[in-house]
Amino acid sequence: MTVNEKISDLQDLNSASDSTENFSNNPRFDTILSARLTRRSVLKGSFGVAATAVLGGSLSTSYAATKKSSPLAALKLNFNAVAKNIEDKITLAEGYSWSLLLQTGDPISANASPYANDGSDSAQSFTQRAGDHNDGMHFFGLDKKGQWNPQHAERALLCINHEAITSAFLHVNGPTIVDGKRTSDEEVKKEMLAHGVSVVEIQRKGKSFQVVRDSRWNRRITTLTDMEITGPAARSPALITKYSVTGTRTRGTIANCANGHTPWGTYLTCEENWAGFFRRMPEDDSKRSARELIAFKRYGVAGKGKELWATVQPDTSDFQFGRWNAAVVGSSEDGSDDFRNAVNTFGWVVEIDPFDPHSNPKKRTALGRFAHEGAWPGPVIEGQPLVWYMGCDSRHEYIYKYVSNAKWDPRDASRGSAAGDKYLNDGKLYVARFNEDGSGNWLLLEFGHNGVDANATPYAFKDQADVLIHARLAADAVGATKMDRPEWGAVNPRTGEVYMTLTYNPSRALDKVDAANPRFYNDPKKGVAQKGNANGHIIRWAEEQGHGHALQFTWDVFLFAARSTADKENINLSALTADNDFSSPDGLWFAKSGLLWIETDDSAYEDATNCMLLAAIPGKVGDGASKVVSNYEGEKERSVKTYVGAPAEATSLKRFLVGPVDCEITGLAESPDGRALFVNVQHPGETTKGKNFTLADPSTWLSHWPQGGNARPRSATIVITKDDGGLIGADLIATKT
Repeated sequence: MTVNEKISDLQDLNSASDSTENFSNNPRFDTILSARLTRRSVLKGSFGVAATAVLGGSLSTSYAATKKSSPLAALKLNFNAVAKNIEDKITLAEGYSWSLLLQTGDPISANASPYANDGSDSAQSFTQRAGDHNDGMHFFGLDKKGQWNPQHAERALLCINHEAITSAFLHVNGPTIVDGKRTSDEEVKKEMLAHGVSVVEIQRKGKSFQVVRDSRWNRRITTLTDMEITGPAARSPALITKYSVTGTRTRGTIANCANGHTPWGTYLTCEENWAGFFRRMPEDDSKRSARELIAFKRYGVAGKGKELWATVQPDTSDFQFGRWNAAVVGSSEDGSDDFRNAVNTFGWVVEIDPFDPHSNPKKRTALGRFAHEGAWPGPVIEGQPLVWYMGCDSRHEYIYKYVSNAKWDPRDASRGSAAGDKYLNDGKLYVARFNEDGSGNWLLLEFGHNGVDANATPYAFKDQADVLIHARLAADAVGATKMDRPEWGAVNPRTGEVYMTLTYNPSRALDKVDAANPRFYNDPKKGVAQKGNANGHIIRWAEEQGHGHALQFTWDVFLFAARSTADKENINLSALTADNDFSSPDGLWFAKSGLLWIETDDSAYEDATNCMLLAAIPGKVGDGASKVVSNYEGEKERSVKTYVGAPAEATSLKRFLVGPVDCEITGLAESPDGRALFVNVQHPGETTKGKNFTLADPSTWLSHWPQGGNARPRSATIVITKDDGGLIGADLIATKT
């Protein structure tokens, strides 16, 4: 998310990025019937299931969660907390160092020239350069034969998302716009090529890593890359465009925020805030059906287009610019002569095979279409279905789970994206309902079930393809729980419990607070002026049965983000201190050891600190207590009961890193030996105005490296190592049963 989008969101404006309106009438918790199972009985059942290997580690059984299992190594944080600060640098825990791996514009080919970083670099050069706004990423170990091996730590393919751009930095004088139109096709093409994904080979050098620039695997996947549309929605009339009259292909991927991966060694990149890139002006409404207008409103497809790409005329370059115009401009009935349906070809999980540089990515429609923040894998167990958890990153949106119909066969681990055809094209999509008693339900999104059919209102579904293309509307129909902006998720490799950040929601109204989203900041006694859930929280749940079979779960809130000085009765519910308080949790990632990393993307606490990375030793669902939270708006008060995890302690949660000014800390990956942590610093100095970069601008981070002087700040991937070569963040110190 960009700074401008965050500012817009905090002001409760209707930005195209994350403030699309969920206008469903889904009930609040106080009107939902209690689940069949009590909180206590669900908790009792959930802890009887052994957790198994999480994707990205070994495919064999991993840490077990039952009392009868083998002993667990205890974790101890191995650093002193970093203080909050607003300095324009990376402040890292003592005893650790960081090095630069890859910045925006860096060459990923031996044939590419060094990045000028003054706006003069050509558009075409970005086919051989790293893109902008580094985000989600994953480490794919490479063995000596050049094959994927998740245990290899010396050499790897690193896949990195490029979510967005800082257009002021990409061009000599910023983007050229005349009368609301883009007049330079070269500028626009550069912007389109700066989005997407980079695949780069990296090699350990000393304790850190460096990019192998002449690797045969290095490549860019961008908004111009040809892609296959697969799964149940492929060939749907709603996916027909001028680019693919059969509805089986599309061009490019966009808004690639978080990510996922598979047990067959492929990368999942997820299309998040894609809707805002499309242009669809009010005059198009008269050419649309009532169903289309409902869908456009639900997904926020309206307006000029955030980058104005559709305004470049004429479009003489093979479907580059006109495809961002989602209006009806052709005369066909099915949309085969324009791009009226192009929006429906975005908002998917996209599978990329990093080990086959000539392969086309595949959009996996079985996982549903929404603002995909990421797709986080559950445990991999032979003979059991595969599971991915997903969040829709907009205010009042939902948490989803995909379960494959095929059961995992380890022989598929070497089949690449052909295995994806088996497991990612055929499965069931569910959405979560969080009940007021601490239990939860997975609700099936399938045509003909749970009221998702031709009689549904306000949107009548035609078939399963329609359900998946309009998954938000299907989730509305089944009564899913509106959450405070679901962001990143992660599955605890020790317990199998699932965590997800709810970053913040300034539009959460007083009468809409509920058990899972219980805070509305406006206490006249304390002088708190912020409304809504301004700082966010992290929810977690334990599945009642195996992840692929569970239809019930139990939940609590692991951490409530807040200032340490805030009211501990109703706001700072996790008892955060100056050493671990934070706001707007975003990135979330488990190390193989079970250590949980938390990243922030914040505007509500920027007066006191830049965005940060924290390390946490998680407990288990139910390790805290119930709590009644009181909220106020003037003379109005609303209290709600919620479930809070054990209070944060100095031994269980510490601030590890603070980033430079104006950045987001995002994207995490780890070498399999736990001795290198990869972190992204996104859009430092994004609010810089104009072309002259001085020390008075918001950020000049890395301006001395390598150009010197006042070079433009760039997004970057850094590598963190411990000075003594040890494990990052926490040590394994003991065993317990």
